[in-house]
Amino acid sequence: RRGTLRRMAAARYEYKVVQVREGLVGGKISTGKVEDVLNDHARDGWQVKAITAADVKGRLGPGSSEGLLVTLERPV
Repeated sequence: RRGTLRRMAAARYEYKVVQVREGLVGGKISTGKVEDVLNDHARDGWQVKAITAADVKGRLGPGSSEGLLVTLERPV
């Protein structure tokens, strides 16, 4: 049991934060889009650590739109 706890404590992870939003101007985020993003990253071994609602800066102009910041984690 002690060996397992030590290995768990010594585990190393890397993290990635992904912005998810519906479009340049905003709009509601579809569940299908979120599922696609999560499944695409899961194929590469990423797991969801947290999902946070946030105003995400747009590529055009000074405004922002509703979006999600998805924090992903995977062992290194």
